[in-house]
Amino acid sequence: MPGERMPYERRRVDVADRVLREWGLTLPESFFRFWTFLEGLGPVERQALADMDVAAAGVADLCADPGLPARDGIDVRAHGRYYRDPPEFLTFLHGGSDGLHYGLWFDDGRTCDGVASYYTHDGGGLDRRWRTPLEALRAKLERHWRDLADDDADAAYLAARMSGLERMREALTALETGDRTEVGLAYSNTYDTGLPPEDPDRITTLDAGGALVAGRTALDRPPHQGADEYRFAQYMYGLFEDAAAVEAGVADALRWCADGDPAEALVLGRDLHWASAGDKTREAQANTLLVAAYRALGRTSLVEIAEAHHRHRDLPRVDVLDTGGV
Repeated sequence: MPGERMPYERRRVDVADRVLREWGLTLPESFFRFWTFLEGLGPVERQALADMDVAAAGVADLCADPGLPARDGIDVRAHGRYYRDPPEFLTFLHGGSDGLHYGLWFDDGRTCDGVASYYTHDGGGLDRRWRTPLEALRAKLERHWRDLADDDADAAYLAARMSGLERMREALTALETGDRTEVGLAYSNTYDTGLPPEDPDRITTLDAGGALVAGRTALDRPPHQGADEYRFAQYMYGLFEDAAAVEAGVADALRWCADGDPAEALVLGRDLHWASAGDKTREAQANTLLVAAYRALGRTSLVEIAEAHHRHRDLPRVDVLDTGGV
């Protein structure tokens, strides 16, 4: 029953079963290590996490009560789904200012292929440099450590903040990244900078996440990480101002998809989804393209997530689970 607190192992099984049943996605073991980390935090570590303005969100909300239903009339797959989230993105953590949030990434609509994040209220695209939730959290922790080390605030306040972060780091490294002895700036310089190399298995997209697909694209797009992002974005946003050109591009992409090549439908659909900006025509075009591409690629779960998101993209809030007023 919603609201009842079950033992951890029972909740773990129930959360995994529910996400597989309703989202069609298999939660990775790395997500459960992240959950184990959260469950094991004491008051000092929890305060340190709160001081970082970080909190569990999205699918992680089920960890406390796997049976929580969605509010009446809302598809549960819309929970934690921000307006620009690609269907491949499954939110598990809110990261603080400007709508920063993190999600598990499911390229094939079945298995997790790392972690992505972006600022929903700010510029910039998806950052997919991390393999696991705890690796992403460690990077954020060390950025806070670096910033506190350069802060000129009250010494006692800084000492208390850094002590909390140190204890949280100890809890985290007991589960992951324990071989990384660097902290603060040294950690960021070693593990948290630079761009990954080109990925020949992925095609450039406007959201900077890349699409796992091969085939023909209208712009002969380069591999992921192979484009000048600024110039590409300038061109695409300019193109989207020409309604007739977009309509023609959508028609071409759907025709190619029907002929067995879904690449353009996927990348153009992702671009339009990212750049919809409340435009109902773009939203509809994006959804049509994405559904066609995912169906052609056999990514059934992403079809259903895309359709659920399209129905609920105008929700005023992303938390749709019914907690009974709690």
